[in-house]
Amino acid sequence: MRAILLAVLALPAVAYVTPGTTPERHTAPEVFAAARDMPQVQLEAEENSIGALVAGGFGLGALLGWMNSRKQQLASSAAAVAVALPGAANAMVDYDNIQYLGGSDKVDINNANIQAYRQFPGMFPTIAGLIGTHGPYKQVSDIYNIPGMEDKLKNIVKKYEGNLVCLPANPAYFIDRINNGNYR
Repeated sequence: MRAILLAVLALPAVAYVTPGTTPERHTAPEVFAAARDMPQVQLEAEENSIGALVAGGFGLGALLGWMNSRKQQLASSAAAVAVALPGAANAMVDYDNIQYLGGSDKVDINNANIQAYRQFPGMFPTIAGLIGTHGPYKQVSDIYNIPGMEDKLKNIVKKYEGNLVCLPANPAYFIDRINNGNYR
């Protein structure tokens, strides 16, 4: 009885083929001989638990075999789940000076995108590009020291100097001053 029980429990494990190996052909007498040579274990269990063990053994063998044959699909599914799971968001939700990024008549020269200068005739795109590619600035008057800015351009800036503010550069906005991905 024990030999048959061990043989039945060992069959799913024999059926499982590890990746990268070829399955060996086993005949029933070899399996029973292997089960007979296994160390004898005292089994004191009810018939229900033996049935559960048999079903669990077959289930485990079937699951491992199925997973081995579906490696690519399982890897694709795992990758899709990993991408779909939300990671920690590093976005800044509250920025106290959001109005100076183009939502008012004042523009922050350290953090605003060059599109914010469209509201000032003559500033976009040349002066806005110069301001965006230089900096960070400590005060508004620092923009007059930008290399290559002609006197004609400086006169346009003077016209709108009261509409420009200089706030500390915020890494979340400073990096997107030239190209924030929004196009018209």
